[in-house]
This record gives sequence, C-alpha cells and structure tokens, in this order.
Amino acid sequence: MKNNLFISGTAGGTLCSILPVLSSEDILKTIILAAIGAVVSCMVSFLIKTYWKKDE
Repeated sequence: MKNNLFISGTAGGTLCSILPVLSSEDILKTIILAAIGAVVSCMVSFLIKTYWKKDE
C-alpha cells in the first residue's frame, strides 16, 4: 500500500509541475511524433517479419 501511494504521489507531483510549462503546441507536437513513431515501428516490424518468412 505504501508503494502505491508513493508512486501515485510522485506521478501526481511530476504532472502538476510539468503542466504549467507545456503549451498546446508542445502537446500537439508530442502527439504527432508519437503517431509517426508508432507507424514507423509497425512498418519496420512488418518488414522484419516479411524478411524472416523469405528465409524459411
């Protein structure tokens, strides 16, 4: 129980200290970069899977 309270308190404090600094442009940029990263990761995984199937 103490560990959960420590983790939630740390996460809450970090979030409260970061929120005033972030602008909507930063949040939008983060969302776009995360989407691009997810697409690239999916494509690379697909290409690797395709490559491994050719060798079999």
